[in-house]
Parts: sequence; C-alpha cells; structure tokens
Amino acid sequence: MPTHEVPLTEIHLNRNIRLFIKRDDQIHPEISGNKFWKLFYNINQYLAQEIENPVLITFGGAFSNHIAAVAALGRELGIATLGLIRGEELEQKWHENETLTKASADGMRFRFVNRQTFRDKDSLTQNLQKEFRQALIIPEGGTNQVAVNGIQHMLGNATKSFNYLCTAVGTGGTVAGISRFAEENQKVLGFKVVKDSSLEAKVSELSGKENFELIDAADGGYGKITDGNNRFINSFYDKYGVPLDPVYTGKMMRKLFELIEQNFFAEGCTILAFHTGGLQGIKGANEMLKKNERPLIKTTVK
Repeated sequence: MPTHEVPLTEIHLNRNIRLFIKRDDQIHPEISGNKFWKLFYNINQYLAQEIENPVLITFGGAFSNHIAAVAALGRELGIATLGLIRGEELEQKWHENETLTKASADGMRFRFVNRQTFRDKDSLTQNLQKEFRQALIIPEGGTNQVAVNGIQHMLGNATKSFNYLCTAVGTGGTVAGISRFAEENQKVLGFKVVKDSSLEAKVSELSGKENFELIDAADGGYGKITDGNNRFINSFYDKYGVPLDPVYTGKMMRKLFELIEQNFFAEGCTILAFHTGGLQGIKGANEMLKKNERPLIKTTVK
C-alpha cells in the first residue's frame, strides 16, 4: 500500500522529524486496513476445513468497522454471517443506521443484545458454539492470536527504516501484531481510543514483546465524536487530501501531532503511522452530527 509523507513544515516544525502515513485503508474498498489482515488467516484456516454450511459470527456496536468488514467478506465469499449487536434498543431502528443497513444488504443477520449480556463474551460465545457447532466465531474487533499473525502483512521492506511505528488501538490486536513483527530497533506506539487499563497486559501477551507504548488518545471515550477532533480531521483533509475517521485514525493523528509539538520524539527521527481504515463510519457519524446541527466531517466516501 502507498506511503505518503506528511510535510510537517506546514505546522511549523523544524526538528528534522519526518512523518509518513501508510494507506492500508486502500487495501480493499470494504474490508480495509487492519480488518483485512485480522480476518485473513482466521478465514483461510476455517475454509480449509471444507465445512458444508459455513457461518461467520461476530460481535460489535452499531457503527462497528469490524461488523461491516465481516458482512462484506461473507457476501464476497458467499458465506452466511451473523452479527451480535450491542444495544437491544437498536432492534426497532437499525434501518436508520448506515453501518447496519449496509451489513444487512451484504447478507448479515442480526441479534441485538443488552449491554450487560454483551459484556460477557465468554458466555455468549459458548452458547453460540452450541447453537452453531460448525461456525467460526470471531471475537469483537477480530482480535485473537491468529489475527495478530495476519498483521505481519502490514509490515515489509518499506516499513523497516522507520524509527517509530504508530497505530490506533481498540481491542489491541493490530498494535500487538506490529509489535511482534517490528524490527528490533523500532519503537511501536499505540494510540488508545478506549479507556481500558487492561490493554497493556493484553497487548504484551499477544505480542510477546515489550517494544511498545500505549498512549491515551480517547478524547472523551470510545466512539465519542468531538468538535475539536472533527476540526482537526477536516484541516488534515484540506492540507493533505487524506480522509481520517473520527473514532480511530483521526484521534491517532491528532495526538501524534501534539506529541511532535511537545518534543516527544528525538530530533531527526522518522515516524510511520498506519491508516487502518474505518472510513465507512463517517456516514453514520455525519448523520448524527447533522441531526445535532454540528459541523460535518469531510470525506471522499460516497
């Protein structure tokens, strides 16, 4: 995927720091960025079993990029998909939601569960496995050890020369994979968009390394869309022509710029930020912003 330099001189920085963004969002029009690679080995290992009636089951919220990606993958492969959606109140109004409407059009069926039940993924997974004995049940966000192995394909010869590798962090699988497969001399920075104190231990376990640091970039909490971050996203798009989503990449890049301005990075270093996709969520975000008469997010997504 293409890597573009973000000219930091435009934000009046003169410490010979160079920032690049790797457009993994362009890997596939619907299964983009880290979602593609998290699913890659999971799906291929499952299909190798030649199950007669395969089913993909996963979990997510109303605007989940992962739900959207699994639904699109099911459509492409001709496999049935089932999404367990957080929030039973959505059952009567999911047609008003851009992400769920598209997932349904891609063939995904839904089950809406209350938030307390949704938090107990172990029980949910056990019950689903009894009901769908041959199904592949994919964790929320797609994070497991198999997914971490898939993230290695986000790295390669083109990423080896950078001093820092940066990614947004939700469930921890992507940053764990980058950490595991990074070069020995590289530092990995994960920008947490969730308030979850357990992520450090989880990433360490999945990665097997300690070459990473997690940085708070939640900006009010997971899924919170602030006017300040939207202004940054629109300014970034105007300057560089790169769309960012308000939940993951927008928060990461905004915090990354703040760290550069605060002299967090050594003079003369090179930084690579991975664009992990999530742009499908902008439609839903803009619907919400429009209803509340707030400024919309600029995007190339139609």
